[in-house]
Amino acid sequence: MPLETSSRVRAPYADSIELPPPYRLVTLREVGDAFAHAGKIARDAGAGTMVFVGRFDLAEFAVVLEPDEPLRIARRAFYAGCVALADALAAHAPPEKPISFDWPDAVRVDNGLVGGARLAWPAGADEDAPPDWLVFGAMIRTTSLADGDPGLRPLAAALEEEGFSDLGAGRLMQSFARHLMVITDTWQERGFPAVAKEYLARLAPQSGVRRDIDEAGNLLVRRTGKADIERRSLIAALLAPSWLDPETRGPRA
Repeated sequence: MPLETSSRVRAPYADSIELPPPYRLVTLREVGDAFAHAGKIARDAGAGTMVFVGRFDLAEFAVVLEPDEPLRIARRAFYAGCVALADALAAHAPPEKPISFDWPDAVRVDNGLVGGARLAWPAGADEDAPPDWLVFGAMIRTTSLADGDPGLRPLAAALEEEGFSDLGAGRLMQSFARHLMVITDTWQERGFPAVAKEYLARLAPQSGVRRDIDEAGNLLVRRTGKADIERRSLIAALLAPSWLDPETRGPRA
């Protein structure tokens, strides 16, 4: 089974947000960091713990996972989280509004960057043993705080500007939780290739290019007429999130 859930610790619930079992909710104030906090409590809190930051401009949350695979292949859970995030957005998107990825971690709505995802694992963990935990984190811009016409920021977007008028941060997290359960079931029943297929379908198409994901989660790029296979390291990419502004600690503008 690719992902396991447990209930080792009961975390406080938020009255306004309801998550299906086996999730348990931990809420932070606006100044909190869901991803960092989830990593700090992951060992004791256990799988299914969902950390949420209450902000009006961002949907920011992170979930603790407990894979039963060696770390070197368990990182593929990142793709399951990304698929769940994209499916949650698509479920609330205006008709024919495209949701896509920049490999591996950036999320776009109609080509505008709205945010992305991250993955953490224990420092010094054995690559050949199941890690004690993984943390999948997501941050999606719901409302832009930038001044001026959105057209002056063609590379960035916010859900409100893209027609997601009824999708708040809490509702997006709840939808993500349900879709994560669905894609986890898909993984268990049909194997990781089914997850990879759904993820790869949201990458921008390139003529003459075939893309696959290997056992370690690396992206394999094959070009028509060339024998060489380009291998892009998932670990290297996760260490430097492409969508995250290091100064604002939010999605790039």
